[in-house]
Amino acid sequence: MHMKLMIRKMTDQDLEPLCVLLSDPDVMRYLEPPYSNEQTRKLLSIAMSDHPPVYAIDLNGCFIGYVIYHLYEKNSMEIGWVLLREHWGKGYASILTKQMITEAGNQGKSLVIECDPAQKFASSCWAWKTEAIAYMCGNYGRNMMKNRRR
Repeated sequence: MHMKLMIRKMTDQDLEPLCVLLSDPDVMRYLEPPYSNEQTRKLLSIAMSDHPPVYAIDLNGCFIGYVIYHLYEKNSMEIGWVLLREHWGKGYASILTKQMITEAGNQGKSLVIECDPAQKFASSCWAWKTEAIAYMCGNYGRNMMKNRRR
């Protein structure tokens, strides 16, 4: 079966899988405490606004998570991703990020990836592989990217 991974605006139909995603302690480990159903409804409402900060990720027509893509500073976009646990380690973050790199480039923007310092190794390795323009985890991430460019 051909894999079709796409980014789209969220809809009301995303509520149930979004609740599963955001209530999972493993998924939320480096983000925030797991969300209640009410917190998830509020996020979905924001995601369905005219200029949402997050967008749904579909794999072959099924919701598997969301990407973060919004203005960070005047010339940069913040990017990120949150995936259902069963979709971890399959390369989807790299595919999605390449799409967001292209979109940001089309808008003349650089990229910012925020992460928890406890997550710095995994995030820096990811940025190293994708060669994203990123500020991550304070000086650690900046030094990793600077050294990578040499």
